[in-house]
Amino acid sequence: MTEDKKILIVIAFNGFQDEEYFVPKEVLEKASFIVETTSTQEGMAKGVEGGEAIINIKVDKIQIEDYKAIIFCGGSGMIEELNNEIFLKLAKDFYEEKKLIGAICVAPALLAKSGILVNKQATVWSSSLNKDYIKVLEEHGATYKDDSVVISENIITANGPEAVRDFGQRIVNLLNK
Repeated sequence: MTEDKKILIVIAFNGFQDEEYFVPKEVLEKASFIVETTSTQEGMAKGVEGGEAIINIKVDKIQIEDYKAIIFCGGSGMIEELNNEIFLKLAKDFYEEKKLIGAICVAPALLAKSGILVNKQATVWSSSLNKDYIKVLEEHGATYKDDSVVISENIITANGPEAVRDFGQRIVNLLNK
């Protein structure tokens, strides 16, 4: 069945981080996975650097049994979606089904807010001037780890664009176990 090979990537419709979407998608597709992209609306999503992604299925129409894993991408647009109830429910539902969950950049904060990072290690984007997302992780029961990629059970988090290829490859490795 194809759900063994289907991966869902969730992006902000406006302002997803291009590299955090396109590079893991490429790594997954080269490993023979089928990648579908979803967001809050159908049409052409726009990245912060001008990249475009076609959204054929809105996030509220997703059937989790159709997918082996879900990945949440970061970017300035995802900051606006960190409290999106549908995104939060998707994270919880995939977790309850013991499917692989990935998040990069600011998106691990969404996982924390969904409640699935309690007593788990995770990483998230931060800078010397902005530690807000580390606080979100810690306030929701996660242990922040200052690494580029962190795996805790079936959850993989990455801290930003520099980690995209490693993040994508580690997702492939976990899916092929």
